Amino acid sequence: MCKNIDARIALVALTMLAGVADAQVDAFPAKPIRLVIPFPPGGNVDVLGRVIGRQMEEQLGVPVLIDNRGGANGINGTDLVAKSQPNGYTILSTPFTFAVNHSLYRKLPYDTLKDFAPITNHIVGAGYLMVINASLPVKSVQDLIAHARTRTDPLRFSSAGVGNGQHLAAELFALRAGIRMLHVPYKGGGPALAAVVSGETHVQFPSAAPAAPFIHAGKIRALGFTGAARVASLPDVPTIAEAGLAGFEFDAGWHGWLAPAGTPKAIIDRLFTELRKAVSTPKLRDYLVGAGYDPRAESPAAFRKIIERDIERYAEILRAAKVEPQ
Repeated sequence: MCKNIDARIALVALTMLAGVADAQVDAFPAKPIRLVIPFPPGGNVDVLGRVIGRQMEEQLGVPVLIDNRGGANGINGTDLVAKSQPNGYTILSTPFTFAVNHSLYRKLPYDTLKDFAPITNHIVGAGYLMVINASLPVKSVQDLIAHARTRTDPLRFSSAGVGNGQHLAAELFALRAGIRMLHVPYKGGGPALAAVVSGETHVQFPSAAPAAPFIHAGKIRALGFTGAARVASLPDVPTIAEAGLAGFEFDAGWHGWLAPAGTPKAIIDRLFTELRKAVSTPKLRDYLVGAGYDPRAESPAAFRKIIERDIERYAEILRAAKVEPQ
């Protein structure tokens, strides 16, 4: 008899807990959302995270608090999210380096596939700009190649970190152009962009959004774009293929949101729906397209398959660029 009573009590308790959990999901979001950007302020990852975060604030009706956690090519901030409560209130906003790091590092403090619940790849970058310090005596891609070949020391290029898309784009360009360039990694896109503006480095491959103000101010010069077509906001900048390096093309990969594994599906679906709505908003969509991004917002299931595919794809690129695992 006692066992039957205990069983009924346990069942009632479980039912009550399930009811509380369902109510929490139904009420989501009921407090601010912490959006972890695993790179320092100022780079394109930060800029995009903030722009999209502001739109999501309007739609969700709660603050989206930006938490920049730079370092280790995004690993520090990514690990923070992996170990956070799976309740939808701590979210990772990351570029495709999330998939690159799987092969770039011999050991990660988290499991790339098991410790996260993909939400959506809300945008995909068309490519990177090739920019140079304004004092460098070149005016075109072909000038840069010729200049590099006459130097006794290699041109220095900055990037947001080893294995970052900027790094891989520059390595691929040097390989195709037959020139030497020295990689100088920084802890994020902002510091890497500041380095080429100040002259610490000669070349960088940033996204269009953070670089445009410096281009318009004459502090850096844009020579080309790595994508298949020109950037709408900088129509006078040719693609690198148009500028003389035939067949060269390198896209800038996806930017996406991920939650800790175990986050309720209803919360994942709500965030996915709102992100898809956000990047379809005319004002934000125009901004993204003008900055060289394609609003995408594929489903959580489709995004997971993309991550799995990119882990293999970028492993091949790293091997071709002879980048040794860290």
